Amino acid sequence: MLDRRSDHQRIAELQDLHEGRLGVELLGDEAIRALLASRPRIAMIGASNRPYKPSYGVFASLRRAGYDVVPVNPAERIVHGLPCFGSLAEAVEATGPIDLVDVFRRPEACPAHAREAVAVGARCLWLQLGIVSREAGQIAAAAGLSVVMDRCTIVEHDRLIRT
Repeated sequence: MLDRRSDHQRIAELQDLHEGRLGVELLGDEAIRALLASRPRIAMIGASNRPYKPSYGVFASLRRAGYDVVPVNPAERIVHGLPCFGSLAEAVEATGPIDLVDVFRRPEACPAHAREAVAVGARCLWLQLGIVSREAGQIAAAAGLSVVMDRCTIVEHDRLIRT
């Protein structure tokens, strides 16, 4: 269970994000449309075989939409019939370059994943709906990665690409 300070910090970061005070330039709709239209190769950190987890449905939906999605989660071996990797570096070593790192983890875990995304040469760090991390965004942006926060990849695909 998170302490109250963590909950308050999350709420404050969400407010900062939506009021443009996060200090990180985030991709807007047109840039997200272009990114998703390019069919980036996606590594999903926090991919799960548990149907009640948001990553379960998003993973399947992205695959149905034609994206190449690589599962990353040290607690899983297979996700949706695909080998699951313990780290982003392992995924890249085994399967090749990753363009977009889609993160389904708590905000406090995101800075480490931003560093991983930078290390493997990803082009974009995408933090899922409800996830905001100023530090992760700053790490990614400082290395030249595009940054998206508090948005769902499949929701944005459906909204910007499928329509």
